[in-house]
Amino acid sequence: MPRSDTPPAPIPPQDVPGTDAPFAYDGLDRVIHEKARLGLLTSLIAHPKGLAFASLKQLCGLTDGNLSRHLQVLQEAGLVEIRKGYDGNRPQTTCGLTAAGRRRFLDYLAVLERVVRDAAEAARDAEGTAAPGGRPRPA
Repeated sequence: MPRSDTPPAPIPPQDVPGTDAPFAYDGLDRVIHEKARLGLLTSLIAHPKGLAFASLKQLCGLTDGNLSRHLQVLQEAGLVEIRKGYDGNRPQTTCGLTAAGRRRFLDYLAVLERVVRDAAEAARDAEGTAAPGGRPRPA
């Protein structure tokens, strides 16, 4: 395809109150927005009583070292609590979401849903004629 020396037309800003950058998505928390930590938080929100270290390791496909480091980051951010105890004679580490961690993760998910919605809408608009599911738009 031949290159054009003409720059693309600027994209008109959307009506988003209080921002000139509607696609900045400031609510995408950098602590959460990392593949392993996203998986950890998803696992923990599905298990309100918490999970054992070994279960998290298996669910998220992480090594002991990687899991420990990501949990440390989440703990320092106040998103998870790590409890050390015993199951019989065996030491056991369990992890769970804090109340603040649950709220922050749900806020993050709301922003992520907006990203997906905006991207899907932009893709449909760019195609011009396709409706959701690839069907032609009614005339």
